[in-house]
Amino acid sequence: MIEDPLYNHPGWQWCTAEGAELHTLLLGLNSTFREKLIWLDEAENLTIAFQRCREQRANAISDTYLPTDS
Repeated sequence: MIEDPLYNHPGWQWCTAEGAELHTLLLGLNSTFREKLIWLDEAENLTIAFQRCREQRANAISDTYLPTDS
């Protein structure tokens, strides 16, 4: 027989949209201001890296489709 605590595990509750939102809020309440600043800095660095990658890919694609002089 399956034990009741298995169904009461927070992991099952966090798999829903509402549960994931509550879990995110709980993490925010338990983290310090410094941890939040570090997270924001890492998120900014990731966003900059994604932007750089998109620009490089767009340049590479446009370079391959340009007509050549030969």
